[in-house]
Amino acid sequence: MALWNRKKSQAQTAQADLNDEGISRLEPGLGRVKNIIAIASGKGGVGKSTVATNLAFALKETGASVGLMDADIYGPSQPGMLGAELEPPHVVGGQLQPSNRHGMSFISMGLFLGGGGPVIWRAPIAMKMIQQFIANVLWGELDYLLIDLPPGTGDVQLTLAQQAQLTGAIIVTTPQEVALGVARKGLKMFEQVNVPILGIVENMSGFICRHCGKETDIFGAGGGKTMAIEMNVPFLGAIPLDPAIMSSGEEGVPVLAKDRKSGASKAYIALVQAVEKSIDDMKASGNLLEPEQVEMADNGELHVRWPDSHQSIYTPHHLRVNCHCANCVNEDTGLRTLDPAHIPLDIKISDIKPVGRYAMAISFSDGHNTGIYTFKRLRDLCECPEHSKKGESFEV
Repeated sequence: MALWNRKKSQAQTAQADLNDEGISRLEPGLGRVKNIIAIASGKGGVGKSTVATNLAFALKETGASVGLMDADIYGPSQPGMLGAELEPPHVVGGQLQPSNRHGMSFISMGLFLGGGGPVIWRAPIAMKMIQQFIANVLWGELDYLLIDLPPGTGDVQLTLAQQAQLTGAIIVTTPQEVALGVARKGLKMFEQVNVPILGIVENMSGFICRHCGKETDIFGAGGGKTMAIEMNVPFLGAIPLDPAIMSSGEEGVPVLAKDRKSGASKAYIALVQAVEKSIDDMKASGNLLEPEQVEMADNGELHVRWPDSHQSIYTPHHLRVNCHCANCVNEDTGLRTLDPAHIPLDIKISDIKPVGRYAMAISFSDGHNTGIYTFKRLRDLCECPEHSKKGESFEV
């Protein structure tokens, strides 16, 4: 019984929330989105939301259908940048209908605030809103959904990495070292959860005087490109420090819609081409850590086929004994606290859920449901002779 197949389209996978055995599938809200791209930065103030808005519009101008999710619950900025602060979304059949501005669908916490009051929520409530944006918004069929993340590497980033099948992430930085240092942390976070890095954008890269044409590197120069080379990821391009970007944002209009001939507009047109190429290259190279197919055999074993055609077979008992969650392993010492003798030999897998693009959550018939198995860890746990001799598991 196949649980999921990476070669199927997300639309096919998301036709139902549950299969015949009650195994969870992908969330339906994003099921018809071809490419889901996170726009991230390590720190605030680098113009990430400006880049997200203008890149989304530039993609739309190529003829693509585009959506924009403002995932910055505490500091939403998209409604103002799109001129839609007083346009609350409608509810259709219990789901949110995204607003539409400049030919793009978008959703933001800012649409619900009306008078612009602050969001004073604890993190669990904010995470529930993010989950609503993922699962209960009528995004429909989109070529691209750009997710404007809050700064940093916190709960929102992890929630989206786990619950949305991200195509990749774009890291926005400015040239100075203080921004680059924090951006590196954000990039490494996405690498750890197996989200491909589509590339780095250097924002506020040089100011060109309108009167004399002289370029001044107010925040330094070349830091983003240097970082891309250092981290071995694509450099997608540089966006100039152009007053036209600021004025268009104040008016709620993307800069490309206001003046296609400006230096900023030309930079975003080039950025679109670089993003499209990076996506194509990433998909062509594949992801050796993401299974091609996962299925349950009639005898209860879990079968996983990897992109290199290797077939891994796991017994439920082997997986349960080798769970690495905090209930089974001491997080400080790394030593196992679970007693294998207490695990029934006939234990069964009761549920499997994909966790983003980097892991799967497995529940068992003994009630244990907190184990998240990264694909790297799962590959090492393969019970074939090639992997068993590595001694990666707890079992003897």
